[in-house]
Amino acid sequence: MLQSDYTTSQLDVLEAEAIHIMREVAAEFERPCLLFSGGKDSIVMLRIAEKAFWPAPIPFPLMHVDTGHNFPEVIEFRDRRVAELNARLVVASVQASIDAGRVAEETGRRASRNRLQTTTLLDAIEEHEFDAVFGGARRDEEKARAKERVFSFRDDFGQWDPKNQRPELWNLYNARIRKGEHIRVFPLSNWTELDIWDYIRREGIEIPSIYYAHTRSVFERDGMLLADAEVVNRGDDEPVYETVVRYRTVGDMTCTGAVESTAATVEEIIAEIAATRITERGATRADDRTSEAAMEDRKKEGYF
Repeated sequence: MLQSDYTTSQLDVLEAEAIHIMREVAAEFERPCLLFSGGKDSIVMLRIAEKAFWPAPIPFPLMHVDTGHNFPEVIEFRDRRVAELNARLVVASVQASIDAGRVAEETGRRASRNRLQTTTLLDAIEEHEFDAVFGGARRDEEKARAKERVFSFRDDFGQWDPKNQRPELWNLYNARIRKGEHIRVFPLSNWTELDIWDYIRREGIEIPSIYYAHTRSVFERDGMLLADAEVVNRGDDEPVYETVVRYRTVGDMTCTGAVESTAATVEEIIAEIAATRITERGATRADDRTSEAAMEDRKKEGYF
């Protein structure tokens, strides 16, 4: 007697939910876009978009808010992946915002362009009239992101009010907005870091080389290992040394830390993550350490 196995894996459920969300956005909104930085979460989101609309091309552009201080390996990967998909890439430049006087460059040892991305992002959304913006944020990353809805409403100033969010019952999403408002959409909200890596393994997805163990010149600051690079302000009391590291998350070089690791394959990374009790942002993002509510404050202003 032929028997069918109707069991569904955790990844299948998460993938199906993300595909449903993307198709819902494509149906409800006129001008969506997908934030694509070349980081692992946006790479997974891009794969989900491919599956959601296959065999048709992805029906919306990709956008990267470029601080100008990104890891070269990631920018190379971003451009190559966009070319492979024949997708349209919108690059919103923080340097252009600085040159136009929209934001002021920070100075000092801990100077970073990370916070400046908010203005650049909001300007790009207004310029291109995007009414829905896909982001790769996950609820397990950080406390403020844990408060987000899948459809996260932004007012006409691009601001987020964590105390005034729309209910989401039975996977029903409220897409109603007025002119000038927009929705941030998070298809990976219910994924964990381990889910992301399990999916990368299952799908055989290519990722930038800095996610794997490699030798890099670094220095220590506040218990984090920052890359020794021209754009990173290092003090004389912060000696440089070489060690084997990898990155759990990628972003602006000035505030993204590496972790010492010998994990050189996806399987080894999964084993490493399964054993850790520190979140990726808690371990490697200096911009989240400025205060207990650092991320929430930035999100209220319009950050990712």
